[in-house]
Amino acid sequence: MGSYSDSTSDLDEELPVFDFLSQVSRSHTEKPEAAKFTAVKGSVGKRTADVLMISSDSDDGAPYVPLAQRLKQKQDNVITTSSAAANGKYAERCFMSNLSSIHQVRTTTNRSSDGSEDSAALPPEPLSCTETSPAKRKPAKRSAEEMHASREEALRRRRQAREGQQKDKGALRQEQERQKAERRALAEAAKALRPEECIKHMVVAVDPALLQLEGGGTLLASVQALGCSCAIEKQPLPRSVSWMRRTPCAQTEDGVCEPEAHVVMQMTVDDFITLIHNYIQEERQGRSDSGPSLSSWVQEQQRRHPDKILSLVVIDLEKYFRSNKSQSQKRFREAVAGEEQGGGKAKKRRKNGAAEVLPEVSRVELEEAVVHLQLHTGVSVRFLSTWKDFSDHITMTTKAVAEAPFKRERDKTGFSFCLESEWAGGQKSDKAGKGLLQVWKRQIQQLNRVSPDMASAILAAYPSPRLLQKAYDLRKSDREKIALLSDLLIRRGEGVTSTTRRVGPELSKRLFLLMNSRDPEQTLDSTV
Repeated sequence: MGSYSDSTSDLDEELPVFDFLSQVSRSHTEKPEAAKFTAVKGSVGKRTADVLMISSDSDDGAPYVPLAQRLKQKQDNVITTSSAAANGKYAERCFMSNLSSIHQVRTTTNRSSDGSEDSAALPPEPLSCTETSPAKRKPAKRSAEEMHASREEALRRRRQAREGQQKDKGALRQEQERQKAERRALAEAAKALRPEECIKHMVVAVDPALLQLEGGGTLLASVQALGCSCAIEKQPLPRSVSWMRRTPCAQTEDGVCEPEAHVVMQMTVDDFITLIHNYIQEERQGRSDSGPSLSSWVQEQQRRHPDKILSLVVIDLEKYFRSNKSQSQKRFREAVAGEEQGGGKAKKRRKNGAAEVLPEVSRVELEEAVVHLQLHTGVSVRFLSTWKDFSDHITMTTKAVAEAPFKRERDKTGFSFCLESEWAGGQKSDKAGKGLLQVWKRQIQQLNRVSPDMASAILAAYPSPRLLQKAYDLRKSDREKIALLSDLLIRRGEGVTSTTRRVGPELSKRLFLLMNSRDPEQTLDSTV
């Protein structure tokens, strides 16, 4: 082609068309508006350069689009297809490569216009920027096995979540049932402490050695008639009776048996007299050669069983004192009879030798030993006449042990001065004034050491506090006011057996202080 003038603009100049470009243009006739970038690698001499050939691919009848506008559209398409967040540097590199390629194309076109057509034979090579960016790549479709595995995983997770919810519900249900059982057990335990129900939950444990004595059958019958359970088992203390309380429990239906502290031990007369005799020797001589005394023996039992409250029972001790009295009288008669009956006296001694093995102990010595035992160990001794009395004693002790927790809870009040009993439960009065007389009487009885008879005597003389206050106002001196109630008579009993006494100055002074004192800190027993 010929040369062109320098005044002609680069945008209006017509580029030469080569033979290899005509084939490419015919293959892309369906898209005349898109400009194609083709990389051509050519060599001029010894240098090799990347050349981008641009073809308009326009037919003769298609409208003409300037080169600058086509380049701008191509640049916009390249920039929009690249991801700015992921491949910013990659897009910028492609853009700079495109600009350099366009500059190379223009240089090559100018050279080809001068007659150089060697570069037409270079084969085209696609640019590296035409590759798909990582941000534009579509995710590959999952296979059937992966979809099935994901579905199974979702089902497994759903199943685990359902099982976890069922476990949580089961644990919550068990916790609620446990709390309900505990509340039921507490209610049953509180009901079991009532006087009408507590005896049913008691278990009387009897030592087998006690049943082998003559009163064992009577004892067993009395316990069974009481309505409580009876257990025959060996006890730590021989011939003893202990108690257990069956407490309702939430875990077990039968409940748990908790032992009580009280223990009643039956002692034979021989053992009891021997221990007392040893105590007397220990007190008189400072030591006992025969064995332990009564106090030392009980203290040893308390050391072995520190959680037990021991009490002793001795049956038919009077028989021992009657035997001692008869023996002493017999010896006195034999001594008075004379020396001529010496052989017969020796014979009687041999016959009664078995009955005289027990040492002699007087009643005074026995009482002294029992008082010493109670003071030093706190153990009481009860003397009974028959086995029937012993059975009744065990029955009464069973009732007392059964009702003890209920009575302790009943006596517990929020205030020490608030007495929950019938006489201090208050007195009702109506609008007509009925009951006010009893209210005044109760108020007087609240004072210390004031009996109902004393309150009735004051009430008969002064039926209301206002009348008593008027009587105080009529007296001029405090001495007269203090002695106002001293001479009031208190009558006790009725008929021939009735007695009288005076109220006295002490109570009269306390009532005066109650009615007239203005000091809130003053005690009623203080001196005026």
